[in-house]
Amino acid sequence: MMIPNYSKPDDWEKFNALGVTQYGQMTAGSYMYIGPQGIVHGTTITVLNAGRKIAKAGESLAGKLFVTSGLGGMSGAQPKAGNIAGCITVCAEVNPKAVETRHSQGWVDEVVTDLNELVTRVNAARSAKEVVSIAFLGNIVDVWEKFDAENLHIDLGSDQTSLHNPWAGGYYPAGLDFEEAKKMMAENPDLFKEKVQESLRRHAAAVNKHTQKGTYFFDYGNAFLLESSRAGADVFAKNHIDFKYPSYVQDILGPMCFDYGFGPFRWVCASGNPEDLQKTDAIACAVLEEMAKTAPSEIQQQMQDNIQWIKGAQQNKLVVGSQARILYADAEGRIRIAEAFNQAIKRGDIGYVILGRDHHDVSGTDSPYRETSNIYDGSRFTADMAIQNVIGDSFRGATWVSIHNGGGVGWGEVINGGFGMVLDGSADASRRLECMLFWDVNNGIARRNWARNDEAIFAIKRAMETQPLLRVTIPNKVDDTILDF
Repeated sequence: MMIPNYSKPDDWEKFNALGVTQYGQMTAGSYMYIGPQGIVHGTTITVLNAGRKIAKAGESLAGKLFVTSGLGGMSGAQPKAGNIAGCITVCAEVNPKAVETRHSQGWVDEVVTDLNELVTRVNAARSAKEVVSIAFLGNIVDVWEKFDAENLHIDLGSDQTSLHNPWAGGYYPAGLDFEEAKKMMAENPDLFKEKVQESLRRHAAAVNKHTQKGTYFFDYGNAFLLESSRAGADVFAKNHIDFKYPSYVQDILGPMCFDYGFGPFRWVCASGNPEDLQKTDAIACAVLEEMAKTAPSEIQQQMQDNIQWIKGAQQNKLVVGSQARILYADAEGRIRIAEAFNQAIKRGDIGYVILGRDHHDVSGTDSPYRETSNIYDGSRFTADMAIQNVIGDSFRGATWVSIHNGGGVGWGEVINGGFGMVLDGSADASRRLECMLFWDVNNGIARRNWARNDEAIFAIKRAMETQPLLRVTIPNKVDDTILDF
């Protein structure tokens, strides 16, 4: 954590070099990083729901094109998520090593190095309605510009370059190859910054041309629109305040998941035994299927998406390192799954389980351009929720908690809170998991409800019916016509 006036992105370079702070990141800060599986699931849910937003008659994503960039530690999940969602994915990456790694891991199906070949391959995939992921070894700006020149329609567009760190390798400018860019970054950082900003202006201009033709573009919370605006790109709406494109939380995950209380619940099998993970997958699936029988219509889609996800989790080979799993669940789902785990531990069916979540969740993170970007009451620039979340978790039964600066969108742009909870099969663990998980989710729903988000109002009313001790003020809505003079 930093004193606010010393929390600017440039301050990080100084204080990190002095050895007095470090980049907090998100789940890594609470010892809950489980590799790329988390971002695969989040991206899958995002792409599926983005597809539903553009679907004209409920059709699937078959034959639809998703264009994005980045094949690094987190962004490398995109092609795999695209395959699970069932679309054609083109993901540009300038680093040959990153492309080679993701291709060898099977996380991307094909590699193309020539733009003309890429156009031909995409057209063939579209005609055959293939589900395929293609890595383009080159700059994403060139892809957007080439597809515009060829009038190749992009259905969904986004970006996952690391623009929270634009001057130190998070974004490579068009017009330079990878090695040239690295050399310029080291030897002439001021010129490198100019080239990055010039490239961002081109990047945004190319996206604008496609959206005018019907492309649905969303910011993936990587600060693409923020840094593009700082570079002078044409990314502002007509009011010169808002961006012309929504973040994926504003348009997709916020109203469709977070406001209903659904977010990235995760667990780690402390035994390290793959059989324990298989057993927990089966337990979680059974719980969700039972819940789906009586779940209200408003959340049936979320239930079915996650039942489908957990059923395919083993075959998608998502585990890297720890025997861990992630799925989107609401407070009831998290509590019931966790209690089922605790009883299985008590019976000796599985070893200890560590519960957690991604900070990219309903209530753990205050991030005005990502997690809290669909909160429109003026409070999205406050950090109260993340702080209250961690304090509440700490005395309601978490084994450990964390609160830190940075993560995802950059140092000084976000406050993240997280937790870990060890389940040991005891009655005390059952008590703690129910008390803490209920708070951990509903703290955020209450705040979203106060922002007058319809889905959150629905969810917090439902939570109060479930737990009569919970009392949350429901806001009064103003008829917009009253304000029109």
